[in-house]
Amino acid sequence: MRQMVMVGFLQAQNCTTLASAWRHPESRTDFTSAAYYQKIGQVLEEGKFQLAFFDDRLAMPDIYEGGNPAAVVANGVRVVKLDPVATLLAMGFGTKHLGIGATASTTYYEPFDVARRFQTVDHMLGGRAAWNVVTSVNDGEAHNMGREMHLAHDLRYDRADEFMEIVLDCWDGWDDDALVVDKNSGLFAHPEKVHRLEYRGKYLTSRGTFTVPRSPQGHPLVIQAGSSDRGKRFSARWAETVFVAYPDFEEGKRQYADFRAEVARLGRDPDLVTVNTIAYPVAAATKTEAEDKMALIDKLYREVDGLSLLSEALNFDFATKAMDEAFTSEELEGMSGMQAMRDRVMRVIGRNPTVRDFLEVTRRGRPREAIVGGPKEIADRLEQWFVERACDGYVVGGTHTPGTFEDFVRFVIPELQRRGLYHRDYKGATLRENLGLPHPKPGALRHLQ
Repeated sequence: MRQMVMVGFLQAQNCTTLASAWRHPESRTDFTSAAYYQKIGQVLEEGKFQLAFFDDRLAMPDIYEGGNPAAVVANGVRVVKLDPVATLLAMGFGTKHLGIGATASTTYYEPFDVARRFQTVDHMLGGRAAWNVVTSVNDGEAHNMGREMHLAHDLRYDRADEFMEIVLDCWDGWDDDALVVDKNSGLFAHPEKVHRLEYRGKYLTSRGTFTVPRSPQGHPLVIQAGSSDRGKRFSARWAETVFVAYPDFEEGKRQYADFRAEVARLGRDPDLVTVNTIAYPVAAATKTEAEDKMALIDKLYREVDGLSLLSEALNFDFATKAMDEAFTSEELEGMSGMQAMRDRVMRVIGRNPTVRDFLEVTRRGRPREAIVGGPKEIADRLEQWFVERACDGYVVGGTHTPGTFEDFVRFVIPELQRRGLYHRDYKGATLRENLGLPHPKPGALRHLQ
């Protein structure tokens, strides 16, 4: 029987995906400690979440106001950004079953480095690791990484395709049974089962022999969340689980069906790629109590949250425009970050949008379409989208931590289990086992076109 996937949406920073989260009276403030991440992981594991993952940026969201960090630092707008792989390990060492993923950019790292780092992490966690593949979004990240400007949108994905080819060739560089470590015979590993990589592409080259054997689940799970047309094609080719954000239910069903069709067109089995949509649950014992919680959350938002996060996402300084001044066509065309976000706003508004239009349509910095209610109301909403095939599961975002996850696990998970929509225990030791995915055969992904 088909059952939901649950993913915890995390940040290795001073807040959740909501910049206002640190202001919540129940938010923990020890976000630079291992104990903080271990507590969140333990809550998710209590709720039998298959996966937690750390989103990441390589810069503060300080494109707003001409690169002056004063406003975002003073307001705590996602300004602390720890290394997500280190926090992944801290969480992993405090849990036993939870799969854990972290973000690493194909634009600013090298394939061998990413392949080795995540394959090592997968060994350290007994086959529970995942890599969230991103291409990064803005010039602030470029500047931190020693570049003058960020690569053009489609070029980033063209380079990322080659990056994936190399990473997967590295991960397939050792056969599953290559390692022997037989002291009696003196054979450490079968040389014919360790393969040298020779890759030369348009953007990247790599030549050598990978240094980390296959892990208990073969290699880390591949996550992707591209939302532009080019990003969706990249996801369909490479991803094993996908994160999406749909504007409404009907559009979700359409995009879900389209994505699965594209996965099948590439020769992959769409039943082996899970599609998980974002959800911001505000849960309590009753709907009235949940509405009271939501009222507090709404009060925490500040306009600087939305404006700085829009500037970050679209690689454009929103402080250069008056609130009700329309963007020119040239300005809109020059937004080189998350183009799907820009396109959705333009589609909804039907004309050149203003700053206020961007704030209202995207609700950047606020819990977009929060699901507010008691166990029944939230479970009803999650069940509809899942049963009617708009998604395979949910990326659960927190309005504050660890409280959001504690409430969800306490109130909603038991109701989903009672309905038979969600598992009562983990299926196995590795992330792939718990997602119902097979052990990957060498070459299964990298040669698809």
